[in-house]
Amino acid sequence: MSRSYRDLFVSAADGLRLYARDYRPQTGDGLPVICLPGLARTSEDFHDLAEALSHDPARPRRVLSLDYRGRGRSEWDRDWRNYDLKVELGDTLQVLTTAGIGKAIFIGTSRGGLITMALSAARPELVAGAVLNDVGPVLEAQGLMRIRGYVGKLPKPRTMSEAADILRQRSETQFPGYTDEQWEKMARGTWREAEDGLVLDYDPDLAKTLEGLDLEAPLPDLWPLFAAMKPFPVLAIRGGYSDLLTAETLRMMQERHPRLTAITVADQGHAPSLDGDLIHIVRDFIAGVDPRG
Repeated sequence: MSRSYRDLFVSAADGLRLYARDYRPQTGDGLPVICLPGLARTSEDFHDLAEALSHDPARPRRVLSLDYRGRGRSEWDRDWRNYDLKVELGDTLQVLTTAGIGKAIFIGTSRGGLITMALSAARPELVAGAVLNDVGPVLEAQGLMRIRGYVGKLPKPRTMSEAADILRQRSETQFPGYTDEQWEKMARGTWREAEDGLVLDYDPDLAKTLEGLDLEAPLPDLWPLFAAMKPFPVLAIRGGYSDLLTAETLRMMQERHPRLTAITVADQGHAPSLDGDLIHIVRDFIAGVDPRG
């Protein structure tokens, strides 16, 4: 993989070491872009998009792609209870401060979208626009149950090819059109090489944050957080097979937000990969948010 980014290490408020990829172009003064991944995902998921945005010949811009605590190259927390949205919001703010970013466009996949909504409510002056990738103010219990069924519980593969097969067997209904290359790419964002072979690229204790969820009870009402996004433009992406974000919720989001653009990726589930045509769609949206370039 091309090392088109710098390693950025930041100390969280409690001293934990956090990591982000910093794609900083040689030229360009457009608003930076902050990429926030899903629950058990890492900065790796945004590599293709970040390269495209930071090396765009027409309008290059800085891109930061974060690893939350307990994921990727960020340190694991000794207390799994700190794998919490409020803590991760604080961590994100710490990274922004250290990186000298006072305003940005945010791209949040799943959990990253929830953090983006929370950021819009807590620090609206930091947000110029947002991309919500397969997440909204209503989370479906079916999708949460599926995620709870595999986070921290995947078998240990011997090779990346075997890792790709494991993911294919569990998620092929969500991504029926995925190629072998796409499954291996997803696997590389799930496991990493260690001395004793492939290991999960996140703390398995993340599973404990899901075990206590009562999916029979009503889930928290997140519409007030979503309402905080009204002042700026939003691009909402939904996977056509998504079991976390329904078409009905997406329709309601459009009704309640006058500056929301909604698109559905017909052949993918939760969450669509930000590559291929989606790179062009996201890039065009960002250019509209930031007319300076």
